Amino acid sequence: MSGQAPPILMQLAVQSLLRDETVAVSALQQLPRVLFPPVFKEAFNHRQTNILRAMVAVWPFPCLPVGSLMRTPHLETLQAVLDGVDMLWTQKFLPRKRKLQVLDLRSVHHGLWDICAGVEEGGACSQETVCEKKQTAKPCPRYALRQRLKVVANLCLRFHLNEHQTYLLQWAQQRRSFIRLCCVKMQIWALPVYTVRKVLMVFQPDSIQELELNTGWSLSALVHFVSYLDQMRNLQKLLLTRSHKNTFKVLNTPADIQKCITKFVSQFSKLNCLQHLSMNGIYFASEHMKQLFRYLKTPLETLSITMCKLSQLDLNSLSQSKSLHQLKHLNLRLVKLNDLYPVPFHDLLKSVADTLKTLELEGCWMVDSQLITLLPALSQCSQLTRVSFYDNDISMAVLKDLLYHTANLRQLTQELYPAPLECYDDRGDVHLRRFTQLCSELVDTLITVRQPKGVSFATYVCHECCQRCVYDLETRLCRCRQ
Repeated sequence: MSGQAPPILMQLAVQSLLRDETVAVSALQQLPRVLFPPVFKEAFNHRQTNILRAMVAVWPFPCLPVGSLMRTPHLETLQAVLDGVDMLWTQKFLPRKRKLQVLDLRSVHHGLWDICAGVEEGGACSQETVCEKKQTAKPCPRYALRQRLKVVANLCLRFHLNEHQTYLLQWAQQRRSFIRLCCVKMQIWALPVYTVRKVLMVFQPDSIQELELNTGWSLSALVHFVSYLDQMRNLQKLLLTRSHKNTFKVLNTPADIQKCITKFVSQFSKLNCLQHLSMNGIYFASEHMKQLFRYLKTPLETLSITMCKLSQLDLNSLSQSKSLHQLKHLNLRLVKLNDLYPVPFHDLLKSVADTLKTLELEGCWMVDSQLITLLPALSQCSQLTRVSFYDNDISMAVLKDLLYHTANLRQLTQELYPAPLECYDDRGDVHLRRFTQLCSELVDTLITVRQPKGVSFATYVCHECCQRCVYDLETRLCRCRQ
């Protein structure tokens, strides 16, 4: 019981202090640093805005990660925090000296609040030490007190700006002389391009590290966005989706469309930090795909091209691109490969054999001859942890051959294979007894090669219930077959 007494007493002391807001505010100048996190968290949870405002103005740590406390956005609480920043920057004297350098509004875990958890879980004895280790900054030179405060946020812009986003952007715009608003991760969903441009005018474009464009914009609208894309010098992750080559084709000549695409693709030459590229439903003509991969300056870790049809020239460009020779993750889900000559794909797999960790080939319509061509390169990908071959037309014999070729892939923790073609009747319906029998035989084959950690065989998705029949040491039927 004695071990629980300190945290209980600490909690009671914090609650007692916060019962009288006037007393709490006046006590902040004498409040030990170690008590700031638990007092702030308690006041935040109870939306005691006057105390929050005053605490921000005298916050004794370099970072205030308030976003990790905002499980449910609350405008008045956000306003109180930003009012505290205003108070901090308008003080004529600094009784504690200004310590706050970063206001973090992102909903991500931060170690500062673990200090609070340590109090609650019996770690009170080492609290001051923990605080010092995690939050104490080196003494700042005098000019640092005049530097702009960094406000960090992630923005998900869906259809329109909500009241919290509107308030933050207006507040930051009016205080640009002492506030530097940074967005690490930005998601844009179906927002007019002119609204996005207004938003980006408030932010430091080079602060954006992850950008998701899910807009349905025309190519001409994308071009208007280009002037900001080339300023995102620290962009590491880019996801493009829902843009189509025929958008606005009626309103533009083919020459205009080609000019728009060329201008957009050329911006990839300026993304010197790009490591992860995803294109969902995107398709450019082959010459532009070739340009895109030629423009990439740094080796990619992730390449995801999904829900489109690649040409043979596109596949050739992939295999020849030096920026793809260190891939860790390759996703070609729902990309039709059945009509393509597979040797370039074999060459690509061979070039990434030492680095590739995940390979997604679900729904590629591959047939036996194509998979057989890939097997020698696939067998060398010794770092693979996950493979998915669902929804490909592969026979029992070739599936067995595939499993034999995975003998050296001992890092695999998840293996997803299609049910063999022999499981289906002439109408394409699954013969359940045959499905169970053949999949059991395939598992036995795999066990003779190595010990699998997680393996399953699955049919195509049922048109009636949109589920699969899956075999993973036992048979799980789709809803229609149960």
